[in-house]
Amino acid sequence: MTSYTVTVATGSQCLAGTDNSIFLTLIGSKRSSEKRLLDKPLHIDFERGAVDTYEVSTSGDLGEIQLLKLEKSARWLENDWYCNYISVKGAYYEYHFPCYRWITNSKEVILRDGRAKLPQDDQTEILQQYRREEIEDRQTLFRWKEWHQGFPWSIDVLHYKDLPKDLQFDTEKRNDFETNYRHAIINLGLNHLAEMFTFSWNDFEDFKKIFVSISNTISDCVMHHWQEDLFFGYQFLNGCNPVMIKKCKEIPSKFPVTSEMVKASLQRNLTLEEELQKGNIFIADYRLLDGIPANTMDPNTVQYIAAPMCLLYKNIENKIVPIAIQIHQKPGPDNPVFLPSDAKYDWLLAKMWVRSSEFHIHQNVSHLLRTHLLLEVFTVAMYRNLPAVHPLFKLLIPHVRFTIAINAKARDQLIGEKGLFDKANATGGGGHIKLVAKAMKELTYESICFPDSIKMKGMESKEDVPNYFYRDDGSQVWNAVKQFVNDVLVIYYKGDEDVCEDTEVQAFVKDVFVKGLRNDKTSGFPESLKTREKLIEYATLIIFNASAQHAAVNFGQYDLCAWIPNSPSTMRRPPPTKKGFVTKKYIMDSLPDRAQSCWHLGAVWALTQFQDNELFLGMYPEEHFVEESVKDAIKVFQENLKAINRSIEERNKKETIPYKYLDPHRIPNSIAI
Repeated sequence: MTSYTVTVATGSQCLAGTDNSIFLTLIGSKRSSEKRLLDKPLHIDFERGAVDTYEVSTSGDLGEIQLLKLEKSARWLENDWYCNYISVKGAYYEYHFPCYRWITNSKEVILRDGRAKLPQDDQTEILQQYRREEIEDRQTLFRWKEWHQGFPWSIDVLHYKDLPKDLQFDTEKRNDFETNYRHAIINLGLNHLAEMFTFSWNDFEDFKKIFVSISNTISDCVMHHWQEDLFFGYQFLNGCNPVMIKKCKEIPSKFPVTSEMVKASLQRNLTLEEELQKGNIFIADYRLLDGIPANTMDPNTVQYIAAPMCLLYKNIENKIVPIAIQIHQKPGPDNPVFLPSDAKYDWLLAKMWVRSSEFHIHQNVSHLLRTHLLLEVFTVAMYRNLPAVHPLFKLLIPHVRFTIAINAKARDQLIGEKGLFDKANATGGGGHIKLVAKAMKELTYESICFPDSIKMKGMESKEDVPNYFYRDDGSQVWNAVKQFVNDVLVIYYKGDEDVCEDTEVQAFVKDVFVKGLRNDKTSGFPESLKTREKLIEYATLIIFNASAQHAAVNFGQYDLCAWIPNSPSTMRRPPPTKKGFVTKKYIMDSLPDRAQSCWHLGAVWALTQFQDNELFLGMYPEEHFVEESVKDAIKVFQENLKAINRSIEERNKKETIPYKYLDPHRIPNSIAI
């Protein structure tokens, strides 16, 4: 007889425990054990959060334990069970079998031990067969679907409730958009405004009626400084959407700004052409909004969208300020170039049109498309092509946690037909669908690879562009993630040949390109990977965009958009076609009305709340890797993140507005909100 000590850990989620019978079979290199009921007399097995230990005897030595088979059988009523892991200890060896999944029916579940293996590392037929069967089963669950023409492909489910239970939120996790929005309205004290929802505000001061209950240090600063050119320029570098600004080398012909027009704004006694050559001119172009239809869901409210261009200047204090704005793309007599020297309200409204356009690009492109939808592509392809034993699966799984779930919720309640997006957003009612499809045509590998994206905009130099904290902090986090990915993957890939021979990772990359990203050869996404260096970059790109990039474009919304005049979700009057007629009343009538303002405020509050059980970057409570070398790499990664945190906190002590969105201690591991 040979005896094994079997330890079973049940998850701590609500309803993770089960009163069903659990049977275990050990499959070794020599033989398999008999199916054994795991049960201890006078003991309640498999309670939530419990760790239970059992002695399992076999008729002889099983050899190396290769697989473990679990079966669940209802005693009275079928109920689910969440298993964290199972360990098996023999006389000389201990094997750890990560599970971290729901077992929802009586179908058997087979687990591999926790040592990561490439497909070419498995030499026995039984292990090769198990890899194939796991992928085949996954591909029946994770099917591709085109939600809207021109969108990245997503998972093939109609509604959130149709997702496999392993993809759904923990029951404690409140991530229902409608519930959160209603909670926000009540929590922010906005429900008292219901009787006057359809009226315009009379003055900027009136926004304090809804703002006072949620103000904080940063939002107070926004309220007091939003009209200033310096703060307007600051937000291009360190606001919610710090990805639009780029170095301007030549003024576009569609933007007829002359040196004489901006002479009063240029502080170095140089012409505009000379400032361009010196690298002191920048531009933000919202051309993607050109032709996007405005929301018509509310027959009582006309809404407008524009596609402005904004010219920016680095002044002698190295601050970025606006010097010219054109509200539409096509120049002409009814599309003047607005300047800081214009009348106060002309210039203010021109800036507000830029800020409103910034809101639309931020929400639909930088946030929705380039983080949420993009990461769903990687997630679906990962599940379809990488078995749980693959090192890349183990590396990525913490960083795709709940991403499909939050996207399914969004399609149900936020961006779907008659969703919350339609209520007060100028791109609602279908404009957002057209905008995402249009932006999809410009989605490239280079543009989401952080160092490349910064360089392609000409924004990489700290000397040329100081105080660009998004770039500075993002570069630190990117380097830390890349070093971590490198430290892990070099354990399993000894060289480029291993990458080329890895059929599973090649299938993963191809699935991303061919299905998820629509086989668009102009995107620059690879169809295959030939080198270890490129694999490391590819994995770094996924993890960075799932964590840091999403944090950068999501968690500043409440701080910077709560003061509605700074970030209007819609405009209710058309852009001015000439100078000299804009009044404060025209601006107030242009801004969101009271109902739209409350929707906007509730939304940005709800979308920027951390969860009670949030896992931040580098936190890996689920041990998918068992190798000590990987655990050492995780410790180094965590120490590097702590060092970045300290450097950011030290810098922020000197800043009037602290930039905290890429502080690793505030970056969730995955997109889950």
